[in-house]
Amino acid sequence: MGDPLICSAKGCRAPAAWALRWNNPKLHPPERRKVWLACPGHRESLGAFLSTRGFLREVAPADAG
Repeated sequence: MGDPLICSAKGCRAPAAWALRWNNPKLHPPERRKVWLACPGHRESLGAFLSTRGFLREVAPADAG
């Protein structure tokens, strides 16, 4: 078993439930995906941050690989 998945929000140590997959089209090729992990309490705010910048590509359960 690997390390537990922890939320990427600053200062949060809660278990992650969501994987927010994103890329910055100015820096990354279209197929590249970076991942921020989010607990249920930070899923919306992290997603909004990425969406506002046009970076969010998909959201999936954190354990979906």
